[in-house]
Amino acid sequence: MRLGLDEARLAASHGDVPIGAVVLDASGTVLSRAGNERESGAGPLAHAEVLALTRAADALGGWRLDGCTLVVTLEPCAMCAGALVQARIGRLVYGALDAKAGAVASLWDVVRDPRLPHRPDVVGGILADECAGLLAQFFRERRTA
Repeated sequence: MRLGLDEARLAASHGDVPIGAVVLDASGTVLSRAGNERESGAGPLAHAEVLALTRAADALGGWRLDGCTLVVTLEPCAMCAGALVQARIGRLVYGALDAKAGAVASLWDVVRDPRLPHRPDVVGGILADECAGLLAQFFRERRTA
């Protein structure tokens, strides 16, 4: 999660919402890292999770990320939750809950829906206060600017 927080801080430094994601292989080796790039890359799909999943797939040479872990600082939205299910991520680890758009615990539970072809293990709340604090600080600074 600390690597994810580093990516989140980097995203904030270029005007993006500070969310960071890391994909680890089964042995714990980092395959990819990403922060949000929606503002800097002008892309609506450039969420940290989607970028990290895509880069991990590139590193492995295939789209199936079986046995991999996605670590992200904020509970994934519906788009990102769907993407990690489709990528066959083995485990999702997230930091803060997202009461406005969370699709793992807050509003929906997309990743554990029994109708989907794959359901990763989920661990939430890791460094949640630090992850949430980074987001709160970012938006507080934006409102006063």
